Amino acid sequence: MSSLPAERVRPPVAKRRRRRRSIRLTRRDKIVATLLVGIPLLIDLAFVWFPALASIVLSFTKWTGVGHVSLTTPCTKPLLPGLPAKDGCFYGVQNYHRAFTNYPDFWPAVRHNVLWLIVFMVIATPLGMLFAVLLDRGIRGSRIYQSILFLPVMLSLALIGIIWELVYSQNYGLINTVIGRNGNDNAIDWLGDPHLNLWSVMVEATWRQAGYVMVLYLAGLKAVDPALREAATIDGANAWQTFWRVTFPVMKPINIVILVVTVIESLRAFDLVYITGKGNPVHGLELLSVLVTQNIVGETQQIGFGSTLGVVLLVIALVPITIFLYQTFHREERP
Repeated sequence: MSSLPAERVRPPVAKRRRRRRSIRLTRRDKIVATLLVGIPLLIDLAFVWFPALASIVLSFTKWTGVGHVSLTTPCTKPLLPGLPAKDGCFYGVQNYHRAFTNYPDFWPAVRHNVLWLIVFMVIATPLGMLFAVLLDRGIRGSRIYQSILFLPVMLSLALIGIIWELVYSQNYGLINTVIGRNGNDNAIDWLGDPHLNLWSVMVEATWRQAGYVMVLYLAGLKAVDPALREAATIDGANAWQTFWRVTFPVMKPINIVILVVTVIESLRAFDLVYITGKGNPVHGLELLSVLVTQNIVGETQQIGFGSTLGVVLLVIALVPITIFLYQTFHREERP
């Protein structure tokens, strides 16, 4: 037996049967596994992928929601002047051309969304990280501070908008009262002034986003091996060096999650702007999500054009996420 090659030596029959029996699934196990995987997959396809693909298709059409959509019928000029083109026809890239060249609210909305993303990345995320680091040190009353900072996350965005409306009120608001500008002549209109309203709403969003990021980073800090910090301390590293050179690189999965969440939250911003404008468009608060809603469910119902704006919003969201993930995983593959 010892002279035989290693590949010809087989395990005992009882061991092979035991191994084969351990991976055998019953009919009930297969049904349960199919349901556990199939139901979430169907929900994801129905509410995420199908609407996304449908929006891409509809962005090339001129459809108002009435009648059927035909991708084989081009939108030719009407036979009689003054009559609109046939609804649901194939419009090509004309919707995109209109958005980029002949839609005055488009570029301000793109600029505001990018500015919203920058504020989240530069202010809200570092602020949430700072809160998490301070609370992770076990300071006295950390549970109370954590609950207070996390409170805005538990509130709906609509309620947050109503709360901050009281804070920003022109005559009776907290801010104008504190700085003595609540009179009729010298009151500051924080939500009505086009030069101030976007920054005022972003303060509301940052107040909530910082608490959300704090909780994510707290979870990441709790998962870091304490032996790494002890080793860095023994090597003479201070708290700042320990965090940036030891703790922060270990939390790479959390950083990726926070990046994705930050991009999504900044680009889908809608509730606070909608509450601020009472459902009406406000100059200075143009956002892509607001424009999409106005064109799809507004009075005109230009679903094809609204889908075009939605596709642009999707592309803007995918670009930074794709670049970051590519750089991250490409760096990991290097020897």
